[in-house]
Amino acid sequence: MEYEKIKELMQDMSNSKLSSINIELGDGTKISMQKNNNEKVAVRPQEEITEEIIAIKEDEKYIVSPMVGTFYLKPSPTSNPFVTVGSSIKKGDTVCIVEAMKLMNEIESDYDGTIKEILVNDGTPVEYGTKLFRIE
Repeated sequence: MEYEKIKELMQDMSNSKLSSINIELGDGTKISMQKNNNEKVAVRPQEEITEEIIAIKEDEKYIVSPMVGTFYLKPSPTSNPFVTVGSSIKKGDTVCIVEAMKLMNEIESDYDGTIKEILVNDGTPVEYGTKLFRIE
């Protein structure tokens, strides 16, 4: 989430009657704000927030779908999945299949690392750019 959007959210929170709010975004970012009726919401310096966001983003990499289709973790229904959470992968390893127009397209990793999260359920339709895996 960009700093300007966070700042706008903080301003909306201070102008509202809400006393607290917790938000969790799809990319794993968590925002929690709380205020007392007569107190202002504490605002942290922009540099501090920006540095934290950059640090989080540098460690996270995503494998995304290069096409529209159906996501599969296994080469066939009776096979083991290509990867699971905790699997070590190398650049070029096949991590899943996206079926598009009855063609099975093997999706390869662009990174070396470890699968930290599988973001899509097996057999789910995906679009171009859908985040499939979070890698560290």
